[in-house]
Amino acid sequence: MNASPPAPDLRDFLAAERTFLAWIRTGLALMGFGFVVARFGLFLKQLELIQHAESRQSYGLSLWFGTALIALGVAVNLFSAWRHFRLVRQLERGGPPHPHPSTQAMVVAVLLALVGIAMAIYLVSTQHSAGLLLSGAGSLEA
Repeated sequence: MNASPPAPDLRDFLAAERTFLAWIRTGLALMGFGFVVARFGLFLKQLELIQHAESRQSYGLSLWFGTALIALGVAVNLFSAWRHFRLVRQLERGGPPHPHPSTQAMVVAVLLALVGIAMAIYLVSTQHSAGLLLSGAGSLEA
């Protein structure tokens, strides 16, 4: 006797869809945060213009960090759509989903950690250079 594979349960499809939507929200949040980070440099330049301060530092890295976050968000959305499609197709065929750690979650976590470290280094370096500029400006005025 051949045992036919069990029919997929509706709960499996709903769980797959909830996971997919959670990844979509993550991708959208990354893209939104990336946009804010990319525009932060422009905001700082406008602030300097309003204060009539000389700009001695570049805020171009915020554009790159923001663009990296936006690209990561797009990649998360595309990969989650591909993974969801594969999982639903596998469920429709009656095959059990393979329980394994989420590679996608691990990759996103590592990439976000790297972007976070790079942003922290950038903020510390700009804060250090801004402190040097302020101490130099104070000695010029005295």
